[in-house]
Formats: sequence, C-alpha cells, structure tokens
Amino acid sequence: GGEEKAFKYEGGIVSFLEYINRDKRVLHRPIIFEDEKDDVKVEIGVQYNDSYAENIFSFVNNVKTIEGGKHLSGFKAALTKVLNEYGRASNVLKKVGLDGDDVREGLAAIISVKLKDPQFEGQTKTKLGNSEVKGIVESIVREHLWEFLDENPNDAKEIIRKAVEAARAREAARHAREIVRKKDFFADSLPGKLADCSEKDVAKKEIYIVEGDSAGGSAKQARDKNFQAILPIRGKILNVEKARLDKILKSNEIRTLVTALGVGIGEEFDLQKARYNRIIIMSDADVDGAHIRTLLLTFFFRYMQELVSTNHVYIALPPLYMVKKGKETRYAFSDDEYAKVLEDLNVKEGDVGVKIQRYKGLGEMNPEQLWETTMNPLTRGIKRVTLADAAEADWIFTVLMGEEVEPRRKFIQEHAKEVLNLDV
Repeated sequence: GGEEKAFKYEGGIVSFLEYINRDKRVLHRPIIFEDEKDDVKVEIGVQYNDSYAENIFSFVNNVKTIEGGKHLSGFKAALTKVLNEYGRASNVLKKVGLDGDDVREGLAAIISVKLKDPQFEGQTKTKLGNSEVKGIVESIVREHLWEFLDENPNDAKEIIRKAVEAARAREAARHAREIVRKKDFFADSLPGKLADCSEKDVAKKEIYIVEGDSAGGSAKQARDKNFQAILPIRGKILNVEKARLDKILKSNEIRTLVTALGVGIGEEFDLQKARYNRIIIMSDADVDGAHIRTLLLTFFFRYMQELVSTNHVYIALPPLYMVKKGKETRYAFSDDEYAKVLEDLNVKEGDVGVKIQRYKGLGEMNPEQLWETTMNPLTRGIKRVTLADAAEADWIFTVLMGEEVEPRRKFIQEHAKEVLNLDV
C-alpha cells in the first residue's frame, strides 16, 4: 500500500535528492549528514534548486510518513532558526526576517529517522507522535547545518539569497494585495482614455482594446457607440514575466485596463462585476502587434484566467488585403484568401482598373473600412481565445521575454516566420 513505501533508494539519500532535483538548476551540492542521539538515528539530505516549490520527504524506520510529524517539525524549526541566525551573523541578512515559507522555497529535503518505539497518529497513522524526537532532530540539524554553512560560505550565500528573494516576493505580494483591496486603487471613475458605450445590458456590450492612439482614433470613429467601447493602450505595456504583481499594478496601462474591465484581478477577481461581455484585442498584423497580443493574453492568463475560460476574450482579425475592381470591394484575411479573391474576380496584380492595397496596420484603414472588416458583427472576423491559446501565449511570452537567453535564441531561429505573424 501507499504508506508502506519503503525507503530503499539505491545509492541512498544522495541519489534520491538527485532524483527529486533532476530537472532543476541546483544551487549547491547536496548537504548530507547523519547522527544519533538518545537512541534515535537521524539522517538528513538537503539541496536547494531555483524553483519555487518545496519537496520534503520524511521517513520513520524506512516507512514514508505522509503526514509528517515531530521529526518534520523539528527539521523545519531548525532550518528557519539556523538560516536567520547565520544570515545575521554573516551580514548576508540585513533587515529582512525569514519565515518558514521563505526558507523552504526551492528546497528538496529528505529526513529519515530510526527509533525503537515509534508512535503514529493522524488519519492515516503515518504521523510521528513521539514528542522527544522534535528536540533531537532540531539539535542535530542545528549543529550540522550551521557547520556546513560556516565551512561553505559561497553556498550559504546562495541559499540565503534565495530565501531573501522569497521574503521580498512575499512582502511584495502582500503589498500588491493591499493595494488592490484599497477601494480607490482602481479608480471609481473610468479612465479618461476609455470611449465608453451607452448600452446598459452587459450581455450586449463589447470593448476593443486597441494598440496605439492613431488606430484608437479611427476605431472611435468607426465603432457603433451604442454597444462598442474603445480603450487605446500604448505599445509595450510591461513585461509580466519579470515583473512581480506589485510592479505590474503600478503600470498605468494595466491599471486603466483593469478599471475599464471592472472584474478585478488575482484573488479579487469577480466575473459578476464585468462591464463588457466581449473583450476584443485589436492590434496590427506585424511583430509589434503580435507582441502586444501575446502580452495581453499572458496577462489575462495569469491574473484573469476565468475571463478566458468562460469565453469572453477575442482577437480581432483585421484584413491583410483589399482588392477593388470597379464597384466591387473584397477583403482578404490571409495570403491564401488573397489568391482566391484574385481568382474569383479574375484579376491579377498590376491589372488596369484594379486597386490592391496591402494593409500594414490598422491605421491605414479609414473608419468605414475598419467598421466593415473588423468591427461590424455581421461582416467582421474575430477569433475566440481558448485557454489553450492563452497558455500558449504565456509559454511564447516566457520564452521570448524570459531571462533564459538560449531558449529565446533557439525559439526565434526555429520560428522566425511564425513569430512575425503570430496567429495566436
């Protein structure tokens, strides 16, 4: 059965640690120590990686203790104390105090104790209850971990730096949540740039998020004021990947967007407060347009995921070509479609009396054309964004804008063509 999972890992604790950290970037070599006190044998392995998860496995007499117990709480208490004390003594920690969650971020650890008369409690009877074990494990970890840090100052610095980063992030997230909870953070008044619509019934309302003021201008002229709102936003909003929530919330573009949509963000998200039924991202069909689209989708995916999963987010598909022959005007939304339109009209490029326009951006269309091709519900092309699309945008975003330069270079080489016309 599950709880009888014996701890017989070939090569012992070291290879078990290597296994837990197999896909991660580790910060130092494994810290391994064993000791015995009052007939309790304690064996411990610790190795940090640069992820954010904690992975701790605890055993008593080779049986996995799923619910932990006194040996685990002894380990955790010692870890928090030692890292705080060592950090202060070595001046690596300035003012920040580390709590348990901070010191366990990115931690892989194995705690194995052996004793004669284990008492088990808890629902699955896999929680060690012998109270004396807590103190024993705590003092052994204290002594050996301190010794390791003392003898390996560079590793010690890495470990504490990681915990400090976690503490800062925790502070920043708390701060961000507080900012969001302050009722006046997302202004009660709607942003000045928003051209709202008059319709009262949310089910009928839609908002176009348009990149750039010039395109925003023609979209404002083109729209149906009754049910279509326009929110122009500036190109490079902010890199959501590298910035933590509190930074993102300081960006005017994002605050404007969040206020306009009305649903709140992160933990405060509430779909009932939506001000529009459809949110339509309208950007140019070039690299910058793809960039802004990817960025917005990543933002929705991370902080307003329910908007996407409940089918409220769309992408406008502006045409790439206009072909005019006599009185007939046809639009094409892809190169294939363009070829077909030429065939249908029985014309080719350069024919007399045939006007062909290749649109490089939304700004090149006059309001009538924009309405006809991209905004009129009867004739426009729009694509609903699925959760898979948004997750993919998130992935592309992480690769294209993340810290890791190598995967980015590879990705751009392999997908140079697609990246240019990111059909999310």
